[in-house]
Formats: sequence, C-alpha cells, structure tokens
Amino acid sequence: MKVALAQINTKVGDIEGNISKIKAWTIRAKKTGAELVLFPELSVPGYPSWDLLEQNSFIQANEKALQALARWVKEPAVVVGFADKNPSRIGKPIFNAAAFLYGGKILAKRAKTLLPTYDVFDEARYFQPATSNLPFRFKGRSIGLTICEDAWNDQGFWSQRFYSVDPVRLLTRKKVNLLLNISSSPFDRGKLKLRYRMLQAHAKKAKVPFLYCNLVGGNDELLFDGNSMAFDGRGNLLGQGKAFQEDLIMVEVPPIENREKWQEPSDIEQVYQALLLGIRDYTEKCGFKDVLLGLSGGIDSAVCCALAVAALGREHVSGISMPSLFSSEGSITDAEDLANTLRIRFLKIPITPLYKTYRTSLEPFFLEYPEDVTEQNIQARIRGNLLMALSNKFRALLLSTGNKSELSMGYCTLYGDMSGGLAVLGDVPKSTVYELARYINRDQEIIPRSSLEKAPSAELKSNQKDQDDLPPYELLDRVLKAYIEEGKDIQRIASQLKLSAEFVFSLIRRVDANEYKRRQAPPVLKITPKAFGIGRRMPIARGYLGSK
Repeated sequence: MKVALAQINTKVGDIEGNISKIKAWTIRAKKTGAELVLFPELSVPGYPSWDLLEQNSFIQANEKALQALARWVKEPAVVVGFADKNPSRIGKPIFNAAAFLYGGKILAKRAKTLLPTYDVFDEARYFQPATSNLPFRFKGRSIGLTICEDAWNDQGFWSQRFYSVDPVRLLTRKKVNLLLNISSSPFDRGKLKLRYRMLQAHAKKAKVPFLYCNLVGGNDELLFDGNSMAFDGRGNLLGQGKAFQEDLIMVEVPPIENREKWQEPSDIEQVYQALLLGIRDYTEKCGFKDVLLGLSGGIDSAVCCALAVAALGREHVSGISMPSLFSSEGSITDAEDLANTLRIRFLKIPITPLYKTYRTSLEPFFLEYPEDVTEQNIQARIRGNLLMALSNKFRALLLSTGNKSELSMGYCTLYGDMSGGLAVLGDVPKSTVYELARYINRDQEIIPRSSLEKAPSAELKSNQKDQDDLPPYELLDRVLKAYIEEGKDIQRIASQLKLSAEFVFSLIRRVDANEYKRRQAPPVLKITPKAFGIGRRMPIARGYLGSK
C-alpha cells in the first residue's frame, strides 16, 4: 500500500482555507498513486486553536467542514485531525480526534488519549481524553491510529513518565499491521533527534511500520518543523519530510528496499530556518505584507533585519536609524552599510532634537533628582514612539529586536526597544545571536564585521557597554539556560558552573524581578525548550524572588 504523508501549513481558525489545502494535497497524493494520505493533528481547525475551541459555533463549523470533506473523499483514503463533540454529558465537551475518510464516508474516528498540560500545552483545558483506542481495518490491514502525544510515553525514554498508559504499546498488543501518528509537535533545539529515536524505537518494538505526519508552519509563538517520518518494522527510515517546509512524502508498506539516511540540519541552521518560518508565517497570517525595525548598528538589529529580508524579501523590509547624541559614528555607519548590503528601504531620523525637548519639558520636575536610567529610557521611548508611528502609517509590522539574555535580565525598556508586534530574537540567547550572525555571513559579509566585533552597547549614555551592567554573555547565558530552560536551583547551578551562590543568586533575582516587563513584551518566537510567553507562567506580584 502506498501512503502519503502530507505535512501542510495550516492557519488557526481558517477552516475553509485548511479544507481547501487538504483537498489540494489529496489530489497531489492521488496523482502519485497514494492509497492513503495522512494530514497533521487538528488540521481542520488549525493547531493550537486555544479558546476558539470553547466557541460552539467554531466546533460546529469544524464538524460541518469535516462532513463535507468526507463526502468529497473517494480515493485515496484520508486521515485528518479535527475537534469532535463528546456525546457524553460528563467531561470536557470535545475530543482531539482523527477521522478516517474513504468512499465518501467517515469510516472511523479515534480520539487522543494523552493530553499534554506542560510547557506550551494546555489540552486538558479543552479536550476529554479517550478511554480506549481500537485498531480499524483497511485493505486487509489492521491499523492503529494515534495522535501526537500518544507516541510520547515510551518508558524507555523518560525517567519520570507523565502518564500511566502507553497508547502505542496497547495497540501493538492488538496485533496491528501498521501504526499511524498524526501530530502537531512544536520545534525546539535538540528535539528532532529525540523525536527520531523515539519513533524509531516504536517501530522496532512493534515490529511493524510506523508512519508519522507532523505539522509545519508558524502559529503565533509556536513553530512546527515538519520532519515527518516513516519507518519499517526494523526501524529503518523509509522517508523523511523536509524541515520547515510543506512536503509530500511517499512510502510503501510493506516497504521495498528504499531505506534512507536520517538527515538533520546543524543546530544553528535549524534555528535560522525556524526563525525565517516564524517571521514569514506570523507576518502573513496576521495580514501584513511589510515589516520594519530599528537599526542601531548593533548585532541584534542586524541579525533581525537579515532574517526578515531572507523571510520576506528586501522589498518588504524597512530599516530605521535613529541616532542620538550618544550614538557612535561607527554604529551609524554600520546601520547604513547593512541597509545598503541588503538593499532595503532605509530611513534616518535623528532623535537629539526630540530628546532635548523632552529634557526641557521635564527639567522643572527633575531639578532635585540626579540623572539615572530615566534619561536613558527617554531615548529608547522616543525611538519606540517613532517606530510605532511609522508602523501605523506604513501598515507594516514592527519587529522587536531584543534577545533572550536581555529580556531575562530586564535589560530593555518598556514602550521603548520592547515596542513591536513580534519579538524575533526573544528566545535567542545573545551568544546564539552571534552564531546566527556568523551563519548569515557564511558565504558573504552581510552583517558588518564591526557589528560582530565591537562590544555590545545600548548607547544611551557616554561610553556605555552592556558589560557595565551584565556579566559576559557567554557566562550569563549558561546560567540563564540552567535556570530558565533546565529548572535548576541556585546551589546546583553554582556547583555545576563553579560560580559563587551569591553571584548566581544576584542574576536569578534579576530574572524573577523583571517578569512584569516580559508580560508586556510582544509574542516571542519559541526555539528553546522553555521560552518566555505561554510556556512560562510566572506571577508578577509575588514574595518569592530568586530565593536562596
């Protein structure tokens, strides 16, 4: 039997558009001889639909669309994800479900058993878990169908399992001939290889082919990498989807001799491609064609601008230089050089006159107070105001350029450099920003060398350097990763990194104390296991701040 894995890019809530795409890719698969086509998890309503799932009209629209799709599907058969009503009056009102369509009918439905409630997931808020999952038959085969998380509870991979059951293992005991999994598994660094090994292990243990179809695309903060996979009963790779692109993967079960070698992009290439996808999809799915951003001459805005051009094309990107009396000539030149290299629209708006007007207006009230960070923040907020005005006038999405290290420490200004509709680098540590810059420059110098080599500075006062207020970024990022992404406590971090507990405490206290700023930041494209945003829910008003 020839099976197609259609890893498509769906849009949350665009039920009509998603159905049209499912039909188009089904036709493509039919032309290649497919007898069965798999689509990703919740491909009809889009994933994640969040609280749209609590609107009865939305659920009805998704069910009506599924019924119409079922009547349309004749050959090949189709497996598609949708939100199915729970007929019982007990439990949540809907299931995260998959439908098997063939011959103009819905021949089978299966609901998701394991509902994740960690990190960015909150599926138990909406869905009722399945209490059983039986195989169904198609063309002489007994087929087991699971949905995403159902395949993530193999006891060989987790020291502490979140669930007491393993749906894949239960289906295996029922003597299935083929295992299918439709998924919407978000990307983060280091996850691809784990996913590959885990799915391969399922195929080996079950001794039957395992086919996995994953979503691709960006939906708000979440980035889905595709990388659909098919294995034979020995764990040999039969096919692999492209990373961060829509793709149709054709496989045959039982397989002929067409084994492939697992291919995984380098770590920094994955981050680069993920960010391009995130910029492109967030911009387009929110109805924008153009973006703009402030160009300071520093490494963060340079990398963000280069990513935007690669994602959208130079004609859709504008760079705004807003020098002040503290801006170095080198930074001004670096911003201009970057804009010229990328051939983008470039505007230069000096802010010194505006800054002096602010100072004059506030002088009567500031006389008794010494200069401090207030005067620095005025400059950042002038820039934020100008950028938002240009964003409104040009109908262009403003990209925020701050990185994860700065957001972690609160080294950013509310309504200033934090202004924007999307935080492109908000989950990218400063040390990784430099890696991205070198990757962008791999074939030619796009980002000026001086932007890479000079000491980072906000340039909001004379001779200012980031390291006046922060430890070296390489050290800081190691502490932040241990605390934010790995959940380690102060003593363990200090011991692991050979640092004093007092020093680690001072950094973590700053992280905790600046939650109020991050709550007001734009959506952050998620590329690590723990990003700021929906996957990290910390209270703002609290009495526990970096306690030892």
